[in-house]
Amino acid sequence: MDPARAHELIEGERERIKELLTYSAAERAADLEAAADARTSVSDSASPLAQELLDDAVAEQLSARLAALDRASERLRAGIYGVSLRSGRPIPDERLEADPAAELLVDEVG
Repeated sequence: MDPARAHELIEGERERIKELLTYSAAERAADLEAAADARTSVSDSASPLAQELLDDAVAEQLSARLAALDRASERLRAGIYGVSLRSGRPIPDERLEADPAAELLVDEVG
C-alpha cells in the first residue's frame, strides 16, 4: 500500500476513534449525573452501575484501538506497515483499507 494512503487511513481512523472517545466521555458524565439523581429517588440502583461498567468497557476498547493505530503508525515509519507480524507475509490492501491497524492476515487471526 502506498505510504501516503496508509497514513491517510490511519489518521482518519484515529480521528474517528478520538471523536468516539469524546462522545463516550460526555455520555459517561451524563450517566454519572443520572446515577446521582437516581440515588435521591426510589429506583433500581443496579442500572446505573451496569451502565457505568458498560461505559468503562467501551472506553477501554476505544483506547485499545488508539494503541493499535499508534503501533500501525510506528510500523509505517519503520517501513514495515502492511506486513504480518506473525508470518511476515504482505497484508492485502483490501484488509488494510478495512482495518488500517491490521497486524495479521485474516487466516492468522484467532
